[in-house]
Amino acid sequence: MTERLYYTDPFVRSFDATVVRAEHQSGTAGTARTRDGRTIVTLDRSAFYPTSGGQPFDVGTLAGHQVVDVVDNEDDGSVGHVIEGDAPLTVGQSVHGEIDWPRRFDHMQQHSGQHVLSAAFVRLFDVRTVSFHLSADASTIDLAREVTAGEIAAAERAANDVVWEDRPVHVSFVSKEEALKLPLRKESAREGTLRLIDIDRWDLSACGGTHVPRTGIIGVIAIASWERFKGGQRVEFLCGARALRRFGAMRDVVTAGSRLLSVLPHEVPPAIERLLAEAKDQRRASTQLKSELARYQAEDLVSSAEPSASGHLVLRAIDADANTLKALASAVTAKPGLVAVLISTSKPALAVVARSADVSVSAQQVLAGLVAKFGGRGGGKPELAQGGGLDGEPADILADAKARVGGHS
Repeated sequence: MTERLYYTDPFVRSFDATVVRAEHQSGTAGTARTRDGRTIVTLDRSAFYPTSGGQPFDVGTLAGHQVVDVVDNEDDGSVGHVIEGDAPLTVGQSVHGEIDWPRRFDHMQQHSGQHVLSAAFVRLFDVRTVSFHLSADASTIDLAREVTAGEIAAAERAANDVVWEDRPVHVSFVSKEEALKLPLRKESAREGTLRLIDIDRWDLSACGGTHVPRTGIIGVIAIASWERFKGGQRVEFLCGARALRRFGAMRDVVTAGSRLLSVLPHEVPPAIERLLAEAKDQRRASTQLKSELARYQAEDLVSSAEPSASGHLVLRAIDADANTLKALASAVTAKPGLVAVLISTSKPALAVVARSADVSVSAQQVLAGLVAKFGGRGGGKPELAQGGGLDGEPADILADAKARVGGHS
């Protein structure tokens, strides 16, 4: 069993210990397991926290080697330190460990903040936390039921009151039987001795994680977002330095938006609403203008229509995008007796084939023939089809289309 120094003093940043199990890839006697080409070292005592209870593991160095993972061996209560590469450590060797303190301190702020926030939801609204996850950027708790925006705001206020009152956080150890007599926020499924985290007059929970000694060290608890999740609510929150970084990012965004819109920060939302409304009106006006322009252009195209076995044929290469080609073809074939084949002057070419309601030519079949000969892809209906990626000269594509349309009866 490994003596876990963080159980009683989470502020231990460095320590000395003895290797009790340490194997290398050679697999010699007395050496420890390797995982993915890395050495796993077990010590008699350690300040490294292994992944457990929603809190990630610590990283740092051991005898100068990078510790990239820490695992909890529940079989014998030992802590395994996964070291990058084949570390030449032997059983009985004395080693010095260093914790990545900024990472550890961040985890302490977030985990203690979670206890305070979860207790707030229980105390105010009798809503329990069913799971907790701490990631590199944010933390989440999953609540047993959906909560309102007002309830979330109230829990956030109550949690920060506890933070700012700088209440002491005590650590104690009790048996499972003793724990059953205590008002724990959540019953623990663990057997044997339990480690309790007691936030003065606020929360009592069984937990093996690292925590701050006073709530004031949490700094602040800020709820960033929430969403429905598995019949309940997932709440994202940030504590301490994380909240400060998120505030800084939001401040920079609002400042930039204010400058671009030439408004004060609190005027950004209505300014954006005005821009969206204006853009919508402009899109509507643009659509109407394009439709009118298409009608005028269609008149010019119709005037140049050539007679064919299937009706008058409009063939044209135009410098336009797919939507414009489609609008023009539709405007042309709104008149009776017409077939339109329009392609873009760009390469590879776009193509639109359309026919009037009284013409029997299948636009879909004509386009399929063009695609088969010139490549690309496309599809549509008998009255209108469109495609792209045709590889050929405009004159050649239009000539082939003319032959295909002329062949229909």
